[in-house]
Amino acid sequence: MEESLKFYTTVLGMVIAEPLQKTLPTKGSVVTLKSPNSDQLLELNHYEDDSPFNAPYSNGEDLDHLSFDVQDLEATVKELKRQGVEVLVEPYAIGKEFGWAEAYVKDPNGIWIELLQRK
Repeated sequence: MEESLKFYTTVLGMVIAEPLQKTLPTKGSVVTLKSPNSDQLLELNHYEDDSPFNAPYSNGEDLDHLSFDVQDLEATVKELKRQGVEVLVEPYAIGKEFGWAEAYVKDPNGIWIELLQRK
């Protein structure tokens, strides 16, 4: 949870909307984040190994990816690379035929993050 919280707040610039809480019955923890200038919320959950809710993450099988709008795709990707974030799909490799530009990076848990610049 700490690694994900650091990534989404420090690297992606989200803020904590509802602070980290331990959920004893589920043996987990939850924190709600928000992007500045947006009403959209992102809830991060973590379950201990012995929680009945714990399951291994399988890319593309459960959660496919998250998407964030960005103003300047190339500058955003450049800054994320500078911070050591793994880039999976470089800007403009896909999407331009549809009138937008996108790139994909990976969060600390392997979840794909789409960065989308709308035209």
